[in-house]
Amino acid sequence: MQTEVHMDKLKFNDQGLIPVIVQEAGTGEVLMLAWMNQQALDLTIATKRATYWSRSRSKLWVKGETSGHYQTVKEIRYDCDADTLLLLVEQQGAACHTGSKTCFYRQLPIKEECTHAEHL
Repeated sequence: MQTEVHMDKLKFNDQGLIPVIVQEAGTGEVLMLAWMNQQALDLTIATKRATYWSRSRSKLWVKGETSGHYQTVKEIRYDCDADTLLLLVEQQGAACHTGSKTCFYRQLPIKEECTHAEHL
């Protein structure tokens, strides 16, 4: 079931940002989590190049502008609360600044046989 949300219904946080999950359109692999402000979202829609807000540098950045590892946006979705975006992209090269294909290449250990009662 699809419903249309007008851009003014998207819920940006107190800093004017909305989290963005980035997923490879072809494989479904989750590549990264980033943030957008309204301007970054507008530029992404207009150019089809993923543009984000850098919280550490306090400025816009086009993914790949220095590395050449651009993200071509194929689709933009939003969640049921309209407070998170999902970008389906065609990734050129690595998504992670470390050179990894995805930012999610590390794993925390999980106890193999765990019952809920053990945690009460």
